[in-house]
Amino acid sequence: MGWFGKRRSSVPGETAPAPAETPAARPSPPPAPAHDSLRGQVESAGFPPEILDAARSECDRMDNLDPASPEYAISLNFLEVVLSLPWNTATRDNLDIARAEEVLNARHYGLQRVKDRILEFLAVKSLCSRRTPRILLVDDELIARENLTIVFQADGYEVEAVGNGLEAVAAMEREPANIVVSDLKMEGMDGMELLQVLRKRWPDTKVIMITGYATVKTAVDAMRRGADQYLGKPVNLTKLRQYVAELWEQSLRAQHLRGFVLCFTGPPGMGKTSIGKAIAEALGRKFMRLSLAGLRDEAELRGHRRTYVGAMPGRIIQGIRKVGTRNPVIMLDEVDKAVQDFQGDATSVLLEMLDAEQNTAFVDHYLGLPFDLSNALFICTANGVERLPAPLRDRLEVIEFPSYTPGEKLQIATRYLIPEVMAQHGLDEKLVSIPDATVARIIQGYARESGLRKLRQQIASLCRKLAKQVLSEGLGAVTVDEAMLQELLGAPPYTSTPAQAKPRVGLATSLVWTEIGGEIIFIEAARMRGSKQLILTGSLGEVLRESAQTALSYCRSHADAFGIDPEFYATSDIHVHIPAGAVSKEGPSAGVAITIALLSLLTGRPVRQDVASTGELSLLGEVLPVGGIREKLMAARSAGVPVVILPQGCEGAVRSVEDEVVEGLDIRYVTSMEEAAGIALCEAAPSDG
Repeated sequence: MGWFGKRRSSVPGETAPAPAETPAARPSPPPAPAHDSLRGQVESAGFPPEILDAARSECDRMDNLDPASPEYAISLNFLEVVLSLPWNTATRDNLDIARAEEVLNARHYGLQRVKDRILEFLAVKSLCSRRTPRILLVDDELIARENLTIVFQADGYEVEAVGNGLEAVAAMEREPANIVVSDLKMEGMDGMELLQVLRKRWPDTKVIMITGYATVKTAVDAMRRGADQYLGKPVNLTKLRQYVAELWEQSLRAQHLRGFVLCFTGPPGMGKTSIGKAIAEALGRKFMRLSLAGLRDEAELRGHRRTYVGAMPGRIIQGIRKVGTRNPVIMLDEVDKAVQDFQGDATSVLLEMLDAEQNTAFVDHYLGLPFDLSNALFICTANGVERLPAPLRDRLEVIEFPSYTPGEKLQIATRYLIPEVMAQHGLDEKLVSIPDATVARIIQGYARESGLRKLRQQIASLCRKLAKQVLSEGLGAVTVDEAMLQELLGAPPYTSTPAQAKPRVGLATSLVWTEIGGEIIFIEAARMRGSKQLILTGSLGEVLRESAQTALSYCRSHADAFGIDPEFYATSDIHVHIPAGAVSKEGPSAGVAITIALLSLLTGRPVRQDVASTGELSLLGEVLPVGGIREKLMAARSAGVPVVILPQGCEGAVRSVEDEVVEGLDIRYVTSMEEAAGIALCEAAPSDG
């Protein structure tokens, strides 16, 4: 009977009873593998087909692995990551422009051009979403066309129905449809021939093929030739309406995202990151921030391959997993601080991630599967875009954050910063009062940067000292005047450089841009006996040194026009110095001012000290436009310089500047060095009296 035969009884013809099994004797079933529960989750997760096949294959692979092996743990972690990603989860956009404007104004004062550009971006998205989609129904059965027309018109679509492919082509020529729902078997031109025409002439149109059960293979062939979906007859209306809605959403997304990614650029402390948060709040989307400062390894963004137990997805997929939606606002902060050296360029990953034509199938090394990032709204921030690779710069729409004016800083401090910081330090308006004059003194002497970070720090320092005095000295209501401010915060670290009052020979004033805003600098020129040397001092960069050489060459080549001895350089040395030698200086903006200083030195005509200039000089004497005009004009106002010489090419930049910046300034536009010298140089040497 073998191992499993019946046991013979001692009585002929009877079978011995089987021994009773006790609970202790019954073998316990082996524990179910940990991934069995994941298999059920995989089947019910609603994954896209490619993701579902990969997850099933991983489950099948785990069936043949020892649960104690490292490979089993790697596969288990992989399935958990795949299940936790929001493949089909998205938040609905709130496209109320009025609400978005309220949110932006509540979070930020000023920056009107930045806000306008963001509202334009949202307005375009809103209008695209409101367009009525057009559907073309192609079927040789009249009843089917009429029924589907009623269904889709009730859903708010614009519908046109025709009887065959030839009529469909004529209808598309009159007015192209967004979605075509076509039968396969028709007279004249069947669905397959129509599909070929549509893909050739209207490649962006979405196509759904409807076929009888006997021609499913033909429908699959149609999918291979470019159809987006197919359904069998009789048509499941619920599924057909779902397919149409999904394809319309894809079409909208493709139309909307064929553009540039926003890139906020400007000095530190301007509110670039908080503007991104406000955009997410206005849209009703989740917000996700990634700092790229110091990023070296591409794997930090794209992930590590699953070749060891500690492998993990990149920061992009980790962030998507954390926010739980596939359409968050993703802010790539400090993108210009990513490291680019001989070891590699981590920003190269961004070329794929930010390209609307590629990010529909972004592949993380850990997943090895495409994840659609086209629904996400990417916003980059940078202090300057000059260091970004050119291919990446081409994908970005740069929005510049201009420096805050003193008036804007005053409003922001009194409306937002001071109440917020005082509340954080346990103070209120009953205990401490900070007048506008004191706030203006803080801005001018203690926080002269372009942004607000230093201003917040100084206000916080003041509040800490006041809190200590309130507790230790039992002070009542305190009004912080300028004398008390200097007593608490010390001497101001910044002092405005006033313009010189008396015309001087060989001394010109130039307007320059710095990271903390605009500044005025003085350019000094001296001549002594020597052997044709040009001496340049003051921590000058290469471009600034070239500007000085260009200025000297211009003076030598135009000596007759200005009444200068043509042989002045034969036995002379020229020394050009810019004070504040500990501060590095670079840029072409001082070319005009250097030339004015040299012309003053060589002609003996003093320079008007109520005039400041900026502009690049060409060797032929043309004055070329430069940047940073808004900050330079603010510097002129702060220093009390009433007359500003600007290149003619900067006139458009001045027109876009706020009235507050240009108020009280006499702006003179020039195209040549002769015009600039005529404004800046006095006609004769000043008398000693």
